[in-house]
Amino acid sequence: MRIAHLSDLHVSSPAGVSPARLLNKRLTGYVNWRLRRSAMHRPEYVAAIAKEISRQAVDHVVVTGDITNLALEQEFDLAAQVLRDGLGADASCISVVPGNHDLYTGGAERAQRFATCFAGYMTSDLPLYSVSVPAGRFPFVRLRGPVVVIGLSSALARAPMVASGCVGRSQLHALARILEDKEVRGRTPVIMVHHPVHNPPSCVKSALEGLSDAGELREILNRLTRGLVVHGHLHRRVRRSVRTIAGSIPAVGATSASLQHPDEARVAGFNVYEIDDAGSVTHVDAHVFEPEHGTFRSRPIASTSEYPPPLSRA
Repeated sequence: MRIAHLSDLHVSSPAGVSPARLLNKRLTGYVNWRLRRSAMHRPEYVAAIAKEISRQAVDHVVVTGDITNLALEQEFDLAAQVLRDGLGADASCISVVPGNHDLYTGGAERAQRFATCFAGYMTSDLPLYSVSVPAGRFPFVRLRGPVVVIGLSSALARAPMVASGCVGRSQLHALARILEDKEVRGRTPVIMVHHPVHNPPSCVKSALEGLSDAGELREILNRLTRGLVVHGHLHRRVRRSVRTIAGSIPAVGATSASLQHPDEARVAGFNVYEIDDAGSVTHVDAHVFEPEHGTFRSRPIASTSEYPPPLSRA
């Protein structure tokens, strides 16, 4: 099975927004967009990536959050169009989880914009395990051949300049039960979550941009004999490991699908994972976008023990 992974699209559409709607956390996000993000995040890169994924023979697409930039209604509409028309795949072949930018404000959280817009990409084959969280009903479970895709939400509305996340006790308890389900045990779990399961070494950075219950999540993953964790948030391709009873499983981050950057580890692209019939992850490759040619170059993602230097994610 071949799985394509993209993240952090940061679809932006602030034009025509009432100034009153910027009198909250969006004000700092809007200023950041005007000064930096509008030049760094290129929608044409996302379109190129969607076209390339649709051209390749992949069985499933996973999108690990920050699909929008300010969680505005028009941004969700544009993002949904990208997934629907750009990828050209049925919703059953695409799984989506939210990032901190998708629940950017309390209003977006209360209005359930993410859950409403992307409901078709989060249907669950085992809905009894899902619990209500700010982004909707999670975890969702999608049984796909030798793989089970499990979507977690780590997204919460936070104060300005804070981009941290939390899975929460109810989702963690549900995940533990899911991994014991007879429909799941014979498959390779692909765990989707926006925030990485490894926090920055600094306590301050962990509080501002990390996953507050990363340790608890890793404890649950410890019982796996095989599997894969995929995330976004860092705007960088990165591969680390999660220790398990059988050794370890890879935890792989995709860069931002819209990012213009001179560093090959950061510039826009997507990842592809191959899982064989025995459930082993056999290939972990990055498809790096080359904007000057409009082409993609495939390369392996090397393991690293270092935490990547930060980009602004608030």
